[in-house]
Amino acid sequence: MSALPLSTILLNLHNAAAAAGRPDPVLLAVSKTQPAEAVAALAAQGQRAFGENYVQEAVAKIDALAAQGLEWHLIGHLQSNKAELAAQRFDWVQSVDRPKLVAALAAHRPAALAPLNVLIQVNIDDEDSKHGCAPEDVPALAAAIEAAPRLQLRGLMAIPAPWPQAERRQQAFARMRALLDTLAATHPQVDTLSMGMSSDYAEAIAQGATLVRIGTALFGARPRPA
Repeated sequence: MSALPLSTILLNLHNAAAAAGRPDPVLLAVSKTQPAEAVAALAAQGQRAFGENYVQEAVAKIDALAAQGLEWHLIGHLQSNKAELAAQRFDWVQSVDRPKLVAALAAHRPAALAPLNVLIQVNIDDEDSKHGCAPEDVPALAAAIEAAPRLQLRGLMAIPAPWPQAERRQQAFARMRALLDTLAATHPQVDTLSMGMSSDYAEAIAQGATLVRIGTALFGARPRPA
């Protein structure tokens, strides 16, 4: 897939939201494996939020681009031994899926920083290859996050299975929306549903995504390791 201009991506998101009668979602530019120069080029066009999968790789970019005032989201699986660094360097962690991680992030979020924005990652299609908690585990995790003063519960994240049937993809997104609505009934500050990527963002937006994670469509195909 060739990269599209940022303005084109934003227009596509707006059109998808308008067609579904929903507000425009936040665009998270997924910059994993991309050099800091590519991030800086998008930032110069006005993009502020960037998503990374790996803590060490992200920290190098965060340091290189510190003067830009960008917002950094960790969207990849987080190992507990990397939680201290993640809590110190990111603005959001979208991949919280177990109590041990809640405790580690809360313990290491510096008091000088705003509370860490947290999304609970849900394995909505019960895939063995995917991280994320089961839907029925969301209430207990949400309560643990709510009880941690250095964390701010913001909502849910999911990477549904890439079903070839559009109906199955839409059903997964709809289940996530229902789960968010249920969560918001007891945690009214919840406002974020992170789902949808380059290949399926229009379907995700139609079902209520408030944040979409776009990488390939913005940056082109990811660089292959040497």
